[in-house]
Amino acid sequence: MPFGQETAEDRIRIQVRKDLKIGNEGRMNSKKVNWFYLTTVLIHLAMVAGLLAWTIYVGPPRISIVANLIMAQGMILVPALLFALFSKEKGKDVFGFHKIKISSVLMIILFTYLMMPATTVINAISMLFVDNTVAQMSGAVLQMPWYIMVLLMGVLGPVSEELIFRGLVFNGYKKSGNTFRAVFWSALLFGLMHMNFNQAAYAVFLGIVMAVLVEATGSLWGSVIFHMTVNIQNVLLMFVSGSFASEDYLQEAQELMDSKETLLVTIGIYGVVAMVTTAIAVCVLAWVAKNEKRDMQLKQIWQGRKENRGRMVSVPLIVGIVLSVAYMVFEVIMI
Repeated sequence: MPFGQETAEDRIRIQVRKDLKIGNEGRMNSKKVNWFYLTTVLIHLAMVAGLLAWTIYVGPPRISIVANLIMAQGMILVPALLFALFSKEKGKDVFGFHKIKISSVLMIILFTYLMMPATTVINAISMLFVDNTVAQMSGAVLQMPWYIMVLLMGVLGPVSEELIFRGLVFNGYKKSGNTFRAVFWSALLFGLMHMNFNQAAYAVFLGIVMAVLVEATGSLWGSVIFHMTVNIQNVLLMFVSGSFASEDYLQEAQELMDSKETLLVTIGIYGVVAMVTTAIAVCVLAWVAKNEKRDMQLKQIWQGRKENRGRMVSVPLIVGIVLSVAYMVFEVIMI
């Protein structure tokens, strides 16, 4: 290489240094992300304490599934928007919405379906130890019109959570350290914010996948499309199965699916399938990155894993994680 000529890797490293400098100038960085996470955990615990007090002194509150879903998203979305509002960055820099090609969108949908067997395996493994949280709320979901649930669980939820965890959190961590650690920490917080071990298990995995997808596309649209595809499919499958079977039959079928024997068979079969589909998914991801001219950024995630540009862990983060895990353990004990 001629002296003074800049490679693609050099340009990426220079951009990362610029991002780190921006983060140190007071914009959305790891310190603010950690305070945001602790804030959302405290809000959640305060809400749980308030509902518990209401139940003791007044009686069980009658909260519909619609109100419950909106309230759950609002508890994390409102603080996120406030933190973004008081940062010095523009919305597109905080959240990272940029245009992507239609061909990439189609391949992202394919990538999503290829990753589902691996997600099923992780979910089944977690169910060997804890209950299936989503199945427990299926009865309340099926009592509502399907299009309302698709809107809330398939559109509102994914957009809200991607704005927060792959937008504000992941991008904030990237400005304070290397991308590899930003992927890990943003995925961990995404899992813990579900506040139960079952969803946390596969949410951490999906959080890693979606953060990498954001790097491959250079846009939050990548993870939004992935997340919406997963959720919409799950909601529609729930309603399709509910329309062809009685509630008693569904309950019996769910108990059979939750048995350890069935779970072990599921893990074995889907484990083999997942090895094949995940390998193909990696190739699809590489294609998407190349199609968006971000193949070097995708490689840099792993190549730059040992680079130390800034500290991400702080006291608010540790406190938030401890409180989240303590609540999850308490919930398991109470159940």
